[in-house]
Amino acid sequence: MTLEQVRHNQDLVNDIDWDMTPEEAVTLYLEWGNNWSHGRMVKSKKDVSHYFVINTWIHPPRVVLIRRNSEEAVELGEFDIPDDLLTSFLKSVGRARGVYAIEGAIKDWLMTELGAYTSVH
Repeated sequence: MTLEQVRHNQDLVNDIDWDMTPEEAVTLYLEWGNNWSHGRMVKSKKDVSHYFVINTWIHPPRVVLIRRNSEEAVELGEFDIPDDLLTSFLKSVGRARGVYAIEGAIKDWLMTELGAYTSVH
C-alpha cells in the first residue's frame, strides 16, 4: 500500500493502534503467558492490531505499517520518512539498527498525513 491508499482507507486508519510498540506486539501476540499482566488480552487469531514501526535495518530506514495477529505479521506498506525527521530520529537512536516504535515528530507527521487524530495524542 502507498501512504495515499492508507489515507483513503478510513476503516484501516481508524484501526491503527497509535500507541502499539514492537515490544508490546510481541508480548500480546507471541508471549501468551505475559498478556494478563498488561491488561490487554488476545483471545483468538481474529484479534488483530495495525501499527507502525520504524525499520532501520533497511536502507533508507522507513516507516512500516504492520498487521499482526497470533499467526503472522504482514507488512502492508513501507513509507519514506521526510529527510529532516529521519535525520533527527537517527541521531536520537545513535544510528543503531533495529525496529522502533513511532513517536514524537514522526508520529505527528504520520497522523497528519493520514488525517488521524486521537484523544490520547
